[in-house]
Amino acid sequence: MRHRQSAITITCVFAIGVVALWAQARKSGLWEVTSTTTLQQSPFPPGMTPPADSPLARGPHTTQICLTQAMIDRFGGPIPQNGDCQFSDLKRDEHGMKATLVCSGRMVGNGSYEATWLDPEHAKSKAHFTGTVQGRSGPRTIEWTRESTSVFKSADCGDIKPLPLPEVK
Repeated sequence: MRHRQSAITITCVFAIGVVALWAQARKSGLWEVTSTTTLQQSPFPPGMTPPADSPLARGPHTTQICLTQAMIDRFGGPIPQNGDCQFSDLKRDEHGMKATLVCSGRMVGNGSYEATWLDPEHAKSKAHFTGTVQGRSGPRTIEWTRESTSVFKSADCGDIKPLPLPEVK
């Protein structure tokens, strides 16, 4: 019986150590994020498509971000940035995070966000949002899903400045 309790204790201590090493292993620095957004409900009038440089345009969009240690400590890895949106009900574990996305400002509504850390240099995420966006003729309904992959590129961010740390409600 004592051997069994010792084995369980050792296993638990080992598991906690692996989780701590996994979290510490994620790398701060330059990350490349490739995202594809699918509109389930477009805010654009029939026949109009989003501009090519819009995150709502068809096809993948690639951007580089500077991931700080503070972002890793709070969120575990790269997360979406939108000044009008915040996270609430954040739940994080050694493999990723889940949160509610709450937006106010030009875009109003909420959604879900889920990220999975595949290894110290790779992550994937999915966000789903439903709400309204302010257009020229008033608020228009919008619903979108964005899937992203993030890949670590370098410990040096070069000219890419870190984004502000998003708030969590």
